[in-house]
Amino acid sequence: MDRLAFTAAAAISAQSIARQHIANELANISTVGFKRSYDMAMESVTAEGPGFSSRIQPRAVSKDIIRLEGGAVMVTGRALDVAVNGRAVLAVSASDGTLAYTRRGDLRVNAQGALETGIGNLVRGEGGNTINVPPGFVITINPDGNVTARDPAAPSNAPGQAVGRLMLRSADSTELARRSDGLFEVAGSPAGTALPGGPAPQGVTPGALEGSNVNAIQAMIRLMDHSRSFEQQIKIVKESRQIDESGATMLRPTS
Repeated sequence: MDRLAFTAAAAISAQSIARQHIANELANISTVGFKRSYDMAMESVTAEGPGFSSRIQPRAVSKDIIRLEGGAVMVTGRALDVAVNGRAVLAVSASDGTLAYTRRGDLRVNAQGALETGIGNLVRGEGGNTINVPPGFVITINPDGNVTARDPAAPSNAPGQAVGRLMLRSADSTELARRSDGLFEVAGSPAGTALPGGPAPQGVTPGALEGSNVNAIQAMIRLMDHSRSFEQQIKIVKESRQIDESGATMLRPTS
């Protein structure tokens, strides 16, 4: 009975991690550019410690690799909104100044005239520099990532002034992991590691935003399955206790 309860308790502990991952996905269904990353699997491992060497317990194994499948593209018509195409990512500066990547395309110009994402990460241009915009100029982002600024007082047919180009990198051949701040980095490499050269990125779609790639129905079904499994494991623990108590009662000496 002890072995049965031990195995069920280990499964409960492992499943709690999976439920946290699913809850995180559900909480970010409406987050712009959010990508699924957690994949869970169960494996059998030998339990160490006093007792029989044949004791086996389940253990959850998680792999935090960003899944870049595209989410729904929402047309906003806003000039500074961009949806990153294909499996490309946009280079930004994290809060600590290191290079990081994102799929978030709700851009804006901050009080210092620098282009940043909706959560305040500075957007990097080719060469790694911040993209700065002249005060009062109207911004246009082209499908190839070039950013131009035009003086609204100038004639309508006047050409815009190039102020930079979005640093877009392809992640076709590189695995990305999620940082603690929600940005992406090269999996298994130190923070700030640049993506290696690869296929040319597919550019961006101006005037649109990419939504989360989490399927709400699938996530809810997975959460329900885990809840049912959790209830079953709790039931096993309770029943093993009852069986153990019944066996102990049978062994008691009678007067």
